[in-house]
Amino acid sequence: MNIRIIARLDIKGPNLVKGIHLEGLRVLGKPEHFARHYYEQGADELIYMDAVASLYGRNSLLDIIERTSHEIFIPLTVGGGLRSVDDIRTALRAGADKVSLNTAAIHRPELIREAARAFGSSTIVVSIEAIKKSNGNYEAYVDYGRESTGIDALKWAIYAVQLGAGELAVTSIDNEGTGKGFDLDLTRRIAEAVPVPVIASGGAGKVEHIAEAITQGKADAVSLASILHYNYVRHPEYQKADFSAEGNTEFLRRGATFSKIQDVALPEIKDYLSQQGIECRYQSTGVVYEE
Repeated sequence: MNIRIIARLDIKGPNLVKGIHLEGLRVLGKPEHFARHYYEQGADELIYMDAVASLYGRNSLLDIIERTSHEIFIPLTVGGGLRSVDDIRTALRAGADKVSLNTAAIHRPELIREAARAFGSSTIVVSIEAIKKSNGNYEAYVDYGRESTGIDALKWAIYAVQLGAGELAVTSIDNEGTGKGFDLDLTRRIAEAVPVPVIASGGAGKVEHIAEAITQGKADAVSLASILHYNYVRHPEYQKADFSAEGNTEFLRRGATFSKIQDVALPEIKDYLSQQGIECRYQSTGVVYEE
């Protein structure tokens, strides 16, 4: 089965944001600009995640979803603040193809079963945000990585699939945004324990990390943020954008340096993977990756 490269866009209000360990969120720009760029470059899917939805008890992405779904024709997953079957139905009607559940699902696991029955398991992604504990096990966190649960992440992954989750998105909070690579142990443990696709998320800083997530971490898909975003902000199209209305733009104005993140575009990532014998759902445009 061909693997998928998924562009993840974390949203706060109208802005695309990015942090480290899911904290210290910095404004990068309009998510629609990034989404269209990744679509044109060959992303297999997109994930929109409302970074503050759980704090405010609602998902504010509906307008963004509607605009995106009219212009971008690859699967779109939406997460953050979805607490009921009605919330999920609203997101799907707005143009999402799948939804991602975390906080609400842990607080009330039966939501997974209800949603899978209403919309099909293939529509339901359960997001697992985990931190490695001193004993070597992993604990699941909620509220965008802010709150511990005391729940073992591996046991929760197995239970979520039993309830009807059709896919799991596994994020290492320890590695997220650092560029030091995925937590291969976390991804592999879960991938080997469940019969559904697993998306590796959190930590990609160079193309080798992406290949490792698939070959060593046993992931079926890889979710990328920093490595894609920090390539695009160097792009001439991005440099011409006006961010005067974006709010906190100090990060942009002073000039960003991303020493731990490789400057590589999405087509180059896919061509590198192809050279390693790893094929993606949508093939690249023929750009040859060179180190």
